[in-house]
Amino acid sequence: MPPGISVTDPVDPSLTALGWTAFFAEQLLPAESDLAIVRIASVHRARLTGLSIEGPVDVELPVHANTGDFAVGDWVLAEPRSLALNRRLDRRTLLQRRIEGRKAPQLAAANVDTLFIVTSCNLDFNPARLERYLALSNQAGTEPVIVLTKADTAEDASTYQDEAAALQRGLAVVTVNARSPDSALALAPWCRPGRTVAMIGSSGVGKSTLVNTLAGPNRDTSQETGGIRERDAKGRHTTTARSLHAIAGGGWIIDTPGMRTLNVSDAAEGIDTLFAEITDLAPSCRFRDCTHAHEPGCAVQAAIAAGTLPAERLARWRKLLEENRNNTPAQTGPRGNKTTSNRKKY
Repeated sequence: MPPGISVTDPVDPSLTALGWTAFFAEQLLPAESDLAIVRIASVHRARLTGLSIEGPVDVELPVHANTGDFAVGDWVLAEPRSLALNRRLDRRTLLQRRIEGRKAPQLAAANVDTLFIVTSCNLDFNPARLERYLALSNQAGTEPVIVLTKADTAEDASTYQDEAAALQRGLAVVTVNARSPDSALALAPWCRPGRTVAMIGSSGVGKSTLVNTLAGPNRDTSQETGGIRERDAKGRHTTTARSLHAIAGGGWIIDTPGMRTLNVSDAAEGIDTLFAEITDLAPSCRFRDCTHAHEPGCAVQAAIAAGTLPAERLARWRKLLEENRNNTPAQTGPRGNKTTSNRKKY
């Protein structure tokens, strides 16, 4: 690596290839023109690795810095010679989830354009869990895409395709063979140069295999892959850390460890987008505070009676709203001196 790294042109094509956009360039101050611009590629317990226009680098953290405050995909500024961290730039999007027993949410990935929600055409396919992933994606500001794998094992893969597409308006659903190079063609619209996608889903659905396929045969290192238990279609975790990988032909992909459970919190807007058909009907209810349960003149209940809205869809909406309300920290105390506390006690 050269003795010093600096970027004086914030629209350098090499930066653009890493996912750099005007959103980040506008945050640079005149005094920061000589600092190195680095994108975080992996987050470890005590260190960060990144990518600069010169290639892979190790970012030196301040003594009391916490790597948990950083996410794969973050953009940071560092001193050109020592690569000591200067500051992190504001994120355009952020995928995060709240874990029971932890006060702060776990950061999954930052500055992601598209979230591939991967599930397989078998017992792993679970509409309620997919809705949680969709709420997470909507809240983060990323574009969700459902990716169906193992269609060759299903008697009728179109059933899964139709059920997935009905989960959210305008939702893209793509069926792929994770091991086939054709997968890259099917997902190419979201994997253009300079774009970043993240991948989420249960263990055993083929996420790591799909990452390897998208990365291409010339990749230096490959994600470990594993099988599933046939009796319940559950797999073992083969990805244990988040990392940024180049996609053959352009773009970047972030793989995440498999997660079968996802606690919804801080996702009210994401839930509204997910259940847009209910959100749109609510203003037509007779009462402004209608719960859509028993009130007269409820437009939502009328839609259920007419057969245009499935009753189970409303039940899942109500469950997610309640879970989000219980898991989202509440602001309490007098104005100017508020504290944050969880409504739900773990």
